[in-house]
Amino acid sequence: MTSLRLLPMLYSILVLQVPLSSPLEDNKIPPSLCTGHPGIPGSPGAHGSAGQPGRDGRDGRDSAPGEKGEKGDRGYTGETGLRGLTGDRGDPGVKGESGQPGECAVAPKSAFSAKLSEGHTFPLTVGDTVRFDKIMLNEQGDYSTETGRFTCRVPGVYYFSVHATVYRASLQFDLMKNGHAVASYFQFYGNWPKPASLSGGSLLHVIPGDQVWVQMALGEYNGVYSSTKTDSIFTGFLVYSDWKNSAVFA
Repeated sequence: MTSLRLLPMLYSILVLQVPLSSPLEDNKIPPSLCTGHPGIPGSPGAHGSAGQPGRDGRDGRDSAPGEKGEKGDRGYTGETGLRGLTGDRGDPGVKGESGQPGECAVAPKSAFSAKLSEGHTFPLTVGDTVRFDKIMLNEQGDYSTETGRFTCRVPGVYYFSVHATVYRASLQFDLMKNGHAVASYFQFYGNWPKPASLSGGSLLHVIPGDQVWVQMALGEYNGVYSSTKTDSIFTGFLVYSDWKNSAVFA
């Protein structure tokens, strides 16, 4: 009975809803007006295809360090490898300490001095060499008493000097180098009761083989003399050498 009473009410509601809804299309009924019974469940569908691989998961936490393992056996010695390329040149090393001083080079020497023997007389004429026959110094042997000549072995500048005692006659002599007079000296003697003297000297540049000596210039001026109280001396010595074969003499 109750359901019958509700029918008019339901009809009124349906009538009121029709004007408010949108116009129906041809042969189409809104789903809200069609209410059926639930259908029979369908059969299970086919298995779907495999899905795409999932993303990598997060890194796990670090575990605690493991215990140290035992030392392994020593391996075999490998073959020698190829020689490597030469490396770049290294930087200069630190300067070493100075060494001990060396010995000084010995400079060349040449010197002589000779005089006439006491009471020795010579029959001297023009062009004769005065042979000073008594050696006072001749360590290098550059002067010869046999010839009265100095022969150079060490090239350089020498100083030659002559001191003569003049007695009984005037004296004139020349200082000779290789046959040429390089200097002349004269002393007049005037019959004095005592001897006079004549001295002279000169610097000469000589080279090995050159000779230097004293020679009479005039026959009548030959009053060279020597005694126990007075001498006639010929001297020569090296002032400096011009040898070029050593840095010491450059």
